[in-house]
Amino acid sequence: MQKVLVLGLGNDLLTDDAVGLRVAREVRERLAADPRIEVRETTEMGLGLLDFIVGHESLVVVDSVVTGDQSPGHIYETAPEDFPTRGTRSPHALGIDRICAIAESRGTPAPRRVRIVAIEVADPYTVGTEMALEVEQAIDDAADLVVERALEFASSPAEPRPV
Repeated sequence: MQKVLVLGLGNDLLTDDAVGLRVAREVRERLAADPRIEVRETTEMGLGLLDFIVGHESLVVVDSVVTGDQSPGHIYETAPEDFPTRGTRSPHALGIDRICAIAESRGTPAPRRVRIVAIEVADPYTVGTEMALEVEQAIDDAADLVVERALEFASSPAEPRPV
């Protein structure tokens, strides 16, 4: 079982929605020499994420989010069950905890530790490749946080998920 998966979510063709992918690319460059950590990117969402997450002890998801509670570029870190899903619009991050539960209910090993790093964005829906400046400026700090969490997960054993 691969120890840690960093999974960047988003779409390069939708302005700010690409931030999860861009953070994942930065993390991949920084952690390329660490065999305990796999970094992947996807445009999938919902149950489409199942094939990515199975077989990993720990998972760090990186995505964009629109809450309206913070300015674009604000970085959140949370457990999936605490992620502010009501009133937000991120079809990728919604339900990561449910996806893990579905995997386990089918006897498929799912990550036992999951963290979501989400960047508040202004516009994840307009077709284009240029992000809002505040979102682009958050990439390095978000990558720092993801690297820190991935290394922490890679260095310590994962406890079994609560039933």
